[in-house]
Amino acid sequence: MAPRPPWRAVLAGTAVAALGLTALSPVSAFAADTDYESENATIVQGAVESNHAGYSGTGFVNFDNVVGSYVEYSVNAAQAGTHTLTFRYANGTADNRPVKLTVDGGDKGTVDFPATGAWTTWKTVTATVQLTAGVNKVRTTATTANGGPNADKLTDTFTAPVDPEPPSAPTNLKASNILPTAATFTWTASTDNVGVVRYEINRGGNILKTVDGNTTTATVDNLTPNTAYDISVGAFDAAGNPSQQSNVVTFTTPPSDDTTPPTVPGNLRTTGVTANSVSLAWNASTDDGGTIAGYDVYQGATKVATTTSLSTTVTDLNPNTSYTFTVKARDPDGNSSAASNAVTAKTSAPGGAGGIPEYDRDIAKVDLGWAVDFLPNGNALVTERDRFEILLVTPSGQKTTLGKVPGAVGTNGEGGLLGLAISPNWASDHAIYLYHTASGDNRIVKMTYDGTTLSSTSTPVLTGIAKNRYHNGGRLKFGPDGKLYATVGDAKNSDNAQNKSSLNGKILRLNPDGSAPSDNPFYATGGNARYVWSYGHRNPQGLAWDSRGQLWAAEFGESSQDELNLIQKGGNYGWPSCEGTQGSCSGYIAPKKTWPTSQAGPSGVEIVNDWIYIAGVTGEQLFATQINSAGTGVGTVSTLFSGRWGRLRSVTKTPDGGLWLTSTNNDKNGGTPSVLDNVIVRLKFPGGTPSGFKLTSSAFADNATIPDKYTCAGDGTAGQDPSPPLAWGASEGAKGYAVVFADVANDGNKLHWAIWDVPAATRSLPEGLGAGYTVPNQGGAKQKAMGSGANAQKFFGPCPGGSSHPYTFTLYALNTATVPGLTSSSTMAQIETAIKGASTANVKLRGKSSASAG
Repeated sequence: MAPRPPWRAVLAGTAVAALGLTALSPVSAFAADTDYESENATIVQGAVESNHAGYSGTGFVNFDNVVGSYVEYSVNAAQAGTHTLTFRYANGTADNRPVKLTVDGGDKGTVDFPATGAWTTWKTVTATVQLTAGVNKVRTTATTANGGPNADKLTDTFTAPVDPEPPSAPTNLKASNILPTAATFTWTASTDNVGVVRYEINRGGNILKTVDGNTTTATVDNLTPNTAYDISVGAFDAAGNPSQQSNVVTFTTPPSDDTTPPTVPGNLRTTGVTANSVSLAWNASTDDGGTIAGYDVYQGATKVATTTSLSTTVTDLNPNTSYTFTVKARDPDGNSSAASNAVTAKTSAPGGAGGIPEYDRDIAKVDLGWAVDFLPNGNALVTERDRFEILLVTPSGQKTTLGKVPGAVGTNGEGGLLGLAISPNWASDHAIYLYHTASGDNRIVKMTYDGTTLSSTSTPVLTGIAKNRYHNGGRLKFGPDGKLYATVGDAKNSDNAQNKSSLNGKILRLNPDGSAPSDNPFYATGGNARYVWSYGHRNPQGLAWDSRGQLWAAEFGESSQDELNLIQKGGNYGWPSCEGTQGSCSGYIAPKKTWPTSQAGPSGVEIVNDWIYIAGVTGEQLFATQINSAGTGVGTVSTLFSGRWGRLRSVTKTPDGGLWLTSTNNDKNGGTPSVLDNVIVRLKFPGGTPSGFKLTSSAFADNATIPDKYTCAGDGTAGQDPSPPLAWGASEGAKGYAVVFADVANDGNKLHWAIWDVPAATRSLPEGLGAGYTVPNQGGAKQKAMGSGANAQKFFGPCPGGSSHPYTFTLYALNTATVPGLTSSSTMAQIETAIKGASTANVKLRGKSSASAG
């Protein structure tokens, strides 16, 4: 039986029945007409008039009688494809008035506008063009000295069969004839309601080979000797719908007969030193087999790093100490080169904490710890991807399984229980948000955890996110604005990334209740587009905000470049036309940093003191780079802990000033949940909290009762209280200070008051600070408190109402004299987030109070 024709070959107006498809009910005709009034378009050398009856809208456009006069419409296409443009016009002359038609600058030919007999006689002409999903600039430009016709409106019509049904998953995938550089794969064909047009052979979400829909066997001849592979096959129909993946076959290619080692790495050199680290770089080696498997870095005779990159940073070194390093190259058959030239470098003297962390200690063994977030009391919640469980992990490593997420399923690959975000208002709502794969989709759900018990049910927040074995995205984080952000992969359908009607291939922004914020860039479009914050993404998995409140995201590439992006509201990042800086990238937002896909695989992202830390899965290393002073880019990237813990999935700043890093070494083939072979480690920053950096008050001791005069008991009214005297020691290099005062009862964080932009030379705050957003007599320092009106611009002391509550004054050393992005209308949560983002160190002064206004 001959294969059915793909739906894109069905012309508008052709009867589906004529193709023998009457029984295929999932394929139906979809038509959408949208009018664009000419008077609302961009007009150059023309005027809006209303002196001839019969027009629609509020008028029509009279072209000036010159060559080059034009009307340009912004046509917002919901779907890419063939569109019919209908122009309603009048031409009361005897002459044709042709115009040149362009779409986004591309020439679409000439459209004739013949005489209509009178200026009050309105007729239509049509043109067929290809439009992309989103806004298209459609311009009609006069080509003669007579100008154009009187232009009334443009109607965009899109008619195409809608095929929502994906093919079935290919089955019975087998590998045979496995050679050092090739293998043959066979599978049982997929079925589809219209027809399969292609199959993709995948390794880890990357395409190795594509064949047509009639082919069910293929040889892949670009494999690497002595290398482990996990292979699956996916089917696609003409509508771009991807199937779920086939079964997975795993194998290791045999070694080749290559016994020749790679050339020696050249020009090993030092590129930077700190008190605890030495950064190295070298020139690439070559190999007669064409592939370098990696580089091994030696400190003396000890191997200290393994990387596919041409640089690494060796950490955990002692200050004022000389170290000697060499590098060897290795090919896939295990042949190693001779050692490079030796380089000796001396670490610097101890100083202030820098951006290069070092290993502190192991925290706990877990299974595929995909995401980490911290509760106000310093304990962490951790998701285990393939067990679908949430763990409670203390800073000392005590681990408790709280329970499973109901409805979570795996995909024999990258799906499962993924992202986790704890509500900023957890002390009152006990809400935690999770991103997980379900039976029919990926979804964001809400559960509750009250500090003791995890709820047994979940509440859907956003559903209908397409899933696949690959490209599920999955990161969740609350932003400084209190909104929930989610990274979503394209689910192996690259067309999703440019289609704003799809939730996939996007960074989404939600209200905590699952509604779409009205200030999202495409909110007015309606539907799924309401949730879109940025689009044109392949598989983003990292999110973090800098001290300016700017959002950064990391993204897995296909076969050439991984990306670090600075995210703009409504921005288009180019996939699938553009990958990194390669492809058709004009008009898209360029990444701030790219890596070869073999070296990075960027997943989790964290920002501390405007240093960006990126957990690398494929490259098995942590990347660190500093945001530049303008906030527009990054500097030199250091590669840390190369090969030390394997595939790194998440990196999260801790309340006590460190980083937690998770490894996920068994995550390539769906995991082995019975084996806890992954680890959470804690990283620390050299120097830590300066010994003299301590917050005190002459009015009360640490962990003592806060005197009533600084509470609502002093005057019997909540708010407008005198602030207690505070004093502290200097933090080296601090450019300013901030203090945040909070009620931390029941592991909460109820923010009462904050003062920031305290000058670097200041070492104390007097009792009874004056009122005002700009604090009187404090060198330009700003303050904000809970409440409204006058209460919001003066210290707001304890008022727990009779039961004793714990409180903390947290002193932050800042890397900036002025915390960016804050105004008198900023919320307390936004203020605390911005202060933390600009902080280099913090210390606490504790207090207690049972004050009551009654």
